[in-house]
Amino acid sequence: MPMSLIGAHVSIRGGLPRAIERGASLSCEAIQIFTKNQLQWKSPHLKLEQSMEFYRKWRDSNIKEVVAHASYLINLASEGELRSKSILAAIDEVMRCRELGIKYLVLHPGSHGGAGVKDGLARVVDALQEVLLRTEDAKTKLLLETTAGEGFSLGGDLSHFEFLFSSLDEHPRLGLCLDTCHLFASGYELASRESYERLISTVDKYVGIGRVGCWHLNDSRYERGSKKDRHAHIGDGHIGIDAFAHIVTDERWRQTPCVLETPKDGRGDEGNLALLRKLRGY
Repeated sequence: MPMSLIGAHVSIRGGLPRAIERGASLSCEAIQIFTKNQLQWKSPHLKLEQSMEFYRKWRDSNIKEVVAHASYLINLASEGELRSKSILAAIDEVMRCRELGIKYLVLHPGSHGGAGVKDGLARVVDALQEVLLRTEDAKTKLLLETTAGEGFSLGGDLSHFEFLFSSLDEHPRLGLCLDTCHLFASGYELASRESYERLISTVDKYVGIGRVGCWHLNDSRYERGSKKDRHAHIGDGHIGIDAFAHIVTDERWRQTPCVLETPKDGRGDEGNLALLRKLRGY
């Protein structure tokens, strides 16, 4: 049984079932997808035949987990019309996941737009409360993703998640997605065994490692603390290849999706997946 479920973000071009085919052709154990065009607020409702074909192909593949990533348009820390649209879009994303049998939905905490971290986090709490309440029949977990801390974005500091989770009474449908490039860009070190263990201890202190539902594995084109979200191929950036070995061989992430969001050019997903498997040992 694999330590971690290694995979990649794959395209849904040509229809959702094609994503399963792409993941299977790469021998992925987990994949991440958008369930709709992520650059549009609204998308057509899923047709039953489409959902059934997606689920059938998934069932017949060796893919253990499918993780969905919410649209980048959503900003739960915003106000006014953008806030309303973001909440409705987040609800729609959860309902699409429910129809497709997807357990995890990755969501960025959002940008406070200059209002300040405190006000921004308070807005995220209110928005998440509404999303969770209006989707209470769904089992899909919302995995809030760590960010690089660029500009006004929230989630660059792990303490932000402690505030969000505690303010929402440790809601059972809230979890965390750890992104290696984002963590590194926001100032966390994870290359040496000591620094990696320190990072995991910090995660455990603030939210509990049981809340981690997914990892995004990306190297960083910029140095630690740069606040720049620029992904690189595994081993080609500033993080160092050891960090990825620590993650994929860690017993604590047994059955946890560890998906690539690395560039598609050059060695692409195939080369990066081969490297991760080598680091894991099989």
